Amino acid sequence: MLLTQLLSEHPEAITDIVRGTPPWVGGLLAALLWLGFSATRERELGVPRLVLLPVAMTGLALWGVQSAFGASGHLAALFGVWAVCAALVLLAASRLAPPAGTRWNPETRSAHLPGSWVSMVLILVVFLMKYGIGVQLAMEPPLAQNLGFALTVAALYGALTGFFSARALSVLRLARGGASALAAAQY
Repeated sequence: MLLTQLLSEHPEAITDIVRGTPPWVGGLLAALLWLGFSATRERELGVPRLVLLPVAMTGLALWGVQSAFGASGHLAALFGVWAVCAALVLLAASRLAPPAGTRWNPETRSAHLPGSWVSMVLILVVFLMKYGIGVQLAMEPPLAQNLGFALTVAALYGALTGFFSARALSVLRLARGGASALAAAQY
């Protein structure tokens, strides 16, 4: 039975699912929520902090593919699909403008970023996707051997990775160009 079907027919099952979740998952969620909430406020970020979110989300995505499908015998192909999807989305979104109000300060080598809920939403999408896939595979372990399911999951993780990276790249382009003007577009 699919997780979505189970929850639509028996919404009370969510209690058992959450109770069966290892405690460290709550710690990971808390850390990701902190990261997401920090992005909702105006802030100054140096390059290391600017790349922290895409790096963290890349790690979470790769871990998601490996932990779910590592024993499938298709891990190399799945990582390949992840990489292709990440690259395609990065390429397609690479010319997006940084969020409106973003400025680069060459003296402090930091970016001033306006607050935005976009990162929080994307973080929660990745977390809930990883969590839901983990629950689904715990309910139906043979699903890990289903190549179509595995390819779809790897592609989604790759697309999200590409988008996180494209957002950071849009800000880093300001640094490379030395621009300090307000960005004109927001996504």
